[in-house]
Amino acid sequence: QVQLVESGGGLVQAGGSLRLSCAASGKIFRTLAMGWYRQAPGKQREFVARITSGGSTNYADSVKGRFTISRDNAKNTVYLQMNSLNAEDTAVYYCATPGTGYWGPPGYWGQGTQVTVSS
Repeated sequence: QVQLVESGGGLVQAGGSLRLSCAASGKIFRTLAMGWYRQAPGKQREFVARITSGGSTNYADSVKGRFTISRDNAKNTVYLQMNSLNAEDTAVYYCATPGTGYWGPPGYWGQGTQVTVSS
């Protein structure tokens, strides 16, 4: 089992920045691939970014160049640095992991953290 707890969401003006954090427990964090998804009102949940246990990253086209995913294995935490935010980034952001070191369909999810970007 893996437990994930997100934090760092909030209200920010367009053009601003936020950093989301996700603390993991229950498995050896450094062995886990980690990712971020988001769900906007009335829309399906969508992939945002992921990082493997080896540090390889991948991003959705909509956030490439603006968002950065990183991990601190000593703190069992994955981060999502979000810059140049716009109204389309407003969503509930979820941390997720497949429970393995390589990426796959997430089997574990956090409770989500709300990000609201005001224009």
